[in-house]
Amino acid sequence: MLRHALAALLVASSAQVLAKTIEVAVVPDMQEAIQTVLLDAKPGDVVLLPEGKFALSNGLSLDVDGVTVRGRGMDRTVLSFKTQAGAGEGLLVTSDRVLLTDFAIEDSKGDGIKAKGVDRISFRGIRVEWTNGIQPTNGAYGLYPVSSTNVLVENSVVRYCADAGIYVGQSKNIVVRNNRVEFNVAGIEIENSMNADVHDNVATRNTGGILVFDLPNLPQMGGHSTRIFRNKVFNNDTPNFAPKGAIVESVPRGLGVMVMANRNVHVFDNEFADNATGHVMIVAYPRTIEDERYNPLPRDIFVGANAFGRGGWDPAFPGGKELAAAVGGALPPVVWDGATKWVVKGETKGGAPTRLGFAGGKVLSFGLTTAPSDPSQAQPALVEVATAPADRIAAVVLPADQP
Repeated sequence: MLRHALAALLVASSAQVLAKTIEVAVVPDMQEAIQTVLLDAKPGDVVLLPEGKFALSNGLSLDVDGVTVRGRGMDRTVLSFKTQAGAGEGLLVTSDRVLLTDFAIEDSKGDGIKAKGVDRISFRGIRVEWTNGIQPTNGAYGLYPVSSTNVLVENSVVRYCADAGIYVGQSKNIVVRNNRVEFNVAGIEIENSMNADVHDNVATRNTGGILVFDLPNLPQMGGHSTRIFRNKVFNNDTPNFAPKGAIVESVPRGLGVMVMANRNVHVFDNEFADNATGHVMIVAYPRTIEDERYNPLPRDIFVGANAFGRGGWDPAFPGGKELAAAVGGALPPVVWDGATKWVVKGETKGGAPTRLGFAGGKVLSFGLTTAPSDPSQAQPALVEVATAPADRIAAVVLPADQP
């Protein structure tokens, strides 16, 4: 055992000694220059991108473990994909222990940066943007780690995504903090994921600010244990520009936080203001369900003490305006569709308590008892819920060697 430990230590020490900083030179063909360095990099290397705006003809890829890709700042090192030939992402990462920091991706045909099936991926000080503004042909996701573990997204800016600015899908152990997301369909999405802390972000001028949900027919379902706290979620007023058929096509303009078909989600210590549809919406999956493994209901959801400003005066979903008028002109801070059962392949399931909680004591239930539901059948009523959470959610702790 001692021999093996010493051998591992020697290998690690050798890798550290051999690790180097590789500065990418400015040449006429920056596509080849950057991609060649990414291909030739060794574990521990730092790839240093130069200052400037560089037009790239195709997407980039990184599949070497333990590499840092560093620019000179999110507004000083810009990789532009406006003339990208393919339809893929700007940068695809498929290796572990990677840090991406201090550069920008603009106008990629697909997602900005995608990391797939990796462990310990960090996005720090990254900007992703589509410079033509609001267009349904923009890439779906800005920063998109999927099927990954130990994910960190911080100090980044994402604008004009046709789906979500920051989208973490089917992943585990996630921290999304200190980012700014604006003018996207959804600012931040946590999808089919487990153990996520989303905090100290600014989500503004999106269609919807922060979404936590679970979708059927995916390899990882049963998302749970997300904490949404100390975020500023305000003025989410961009009309929905998602392409036809996307799940976020149904997100109403002016939504602060939505929790859909997920378990054990806590929303607390946030600042909400000027979200015309409403601040917090808790709903079941709205489409026909065929996957018998899937639970479409939100369960064990708690909305704690938040600062709620103006909201809910102009709900942008079917029957929303009539519903607001019926309860005094504006929806209250927390609304719930009321579903406690669902239908799958003609069979009704569920019926158990969903265990909702709100520090304010009452939420507005639409009274739509079964999912999928018909909004025209709403029977709104204020209902008493718990004033304390049903379960505790532990803080996410990333590995000590998270890059």
